[in-house]
Amino acid sequence: MKVNVGCNELTMAELARICKGVLCCVGGETNKDLPFRFVSTDSRETSAETLFVAIDGAKVDGHNYIGAALSSGSECILCERIPDVLTDRKYVAVVVEDSLRAVGELAKAYDRRTSHRKVAITGSVGKTTTKEFVAAVLSESLRVHKTEGNYNSNIGMPLSMLSMSRDTEVSVLEMGMSDFGEIEYLSRIAEPDIAIVTCIGSSHMEYLGSRENICRAKMEITRGLKKGGTLLLNGDDDLLRHYPVMDFAPVYVGFGENCDFRAVNVRPLGARTVFDICYRGKVVENVIIPTIGKHNIYAALFAFAVGVRMNMEIPAILRGLKNFVPVGMRQNIYGLGGITVIEDCYNASPESMRAAIGVLQQVTMEHGRGRMTAVLGDMYELGATSDALHEAVGTYFAQAGGKCLYTFGKSADHIAGGAVLGGMLNENIYRNCDITRPDITGEMLLHPLKAGDTLLVKASRGAAAERILSYLKEHSDRLCRS
Repeated sequence: MKVNVGCNELTMAELARICKGVLCCVGGETNKDLPFRFVSTDSRETSAETLFVAIDGAKVDGHNYIGAALSSGSECILCERIPDVLTDRKYVAVVVEDSLRAVGELAKAYDRRTSHRKVAITGSVGKTTTKEFVAAVLSESLRVHKTEGNYNSNIGMPLSMLSMSRDTEVSVLEMGMSDFGEIEYLSRIAEPDIAIVTCIGSSHMEYLGSRENICRAKMEITRGLKKGGTLLLNGDDDLLRHYPVMDFAPVYVGFGENCDFRAVNVRPLGARTVFDICYRGKVVENVIIPTIGKHNIYAALFAFAVGVRMNMEIPAILRGLKNFVPVGMRQNIYGLGGITVIEDCYNASPESMRAAIGVLQQVTMEHGRGRMTAVLGDMYELGATSDALHEAVGTYFAQAGGKCLYTFGKSADHIAGGAVLGGMLNENIYRNCDITRPDITGEMLLHPLKAGDTLLVKASRGAAAERILSYLKEHSDRLCRS
């Protein structure tokens, strides 16, 4: 990861002061006020004016790559120890107890130099989509900085904060986690004005053991929430609705009658969705979002609520929702060789799988012809519940009206078995357990697919299911021949 420091430059002396580290001139006297304009945790991305952060991780020790960073032109190092073999090289180092925490302290100190509000977002599903909806709304009236790509980890989010420009009026920060304490750490760095928890799902079950524990970990976002801040929760989520929140009065969004911001009268309209929002005794009619699926309505509701809490005019909020643009490989719908493809390969959990199948069902019904078909792949970090949850996804697909299923990855047999339990015939299920051979699934798809079919492709990021679509695109001339 590498970012450009938004204020253009910091100095090693400032870094040492902020992080309470020891400033060392290695290899002889040099400029202790040596400036840096970039921060990187990857030695392959270093160059002149780059601070290389050596992190001693579970799999890789960044201290082993300090030499490579120096060879690439970096003269600034943040580390926990100076390697004995590099004492003859000339550079400036700040030595701290924990490099990761030092970056967090740096981000927090940099953030305090600017006067802006912050929105923090976490949850098992929908973090990125909600972030993009919130940013789209706020951008109608304010200068917005948002977390880019996968910069939502305990190193990524602080780096994202460092890249914020001085004229930012509001930042939208996504917070990911895999264990207790991580969201609290990020929340205390950011100190958000508004905190959002999208939902509590099954992701990270492998590490946390239960949805209740996942909920506790996600709700750590309140630890850094400013006094008097706003806590927005999914009011339809059973755990969030009844979570005992101290110090804050939660504001609930959803479809239920007790939600403070409620979606009603939902009408699918091609690739768009139209609905009304009830809040504070008012009704805003004909809200339009350029995407489909219940999960996207939740994200739009959170964004609408953020806009209201920031005193935006309603027409500006509605423009932002209408101008939303999906990012990455999330629910990208397009035609290919006579079929309709729903590319949703960025990540997957049991909850997002069901949501995607719902979108598949809707698109198939709107077309009025063709079959519901899907490539469903591995979902990771589900622990002891993995087999049962994969099976449940297969059953859900079959019961939703799925006609043709292609399973991909180590859990392919469990997804397929669930589909059989749901009523699908074995002859309409195609299994590929070898994740290294997406071409096998691609070849399987070429023959049974018919013109008018709708194909969903979804799996966890590690499965890289988009490789299957690449194969189909390369051989699209062979699609729908039968």
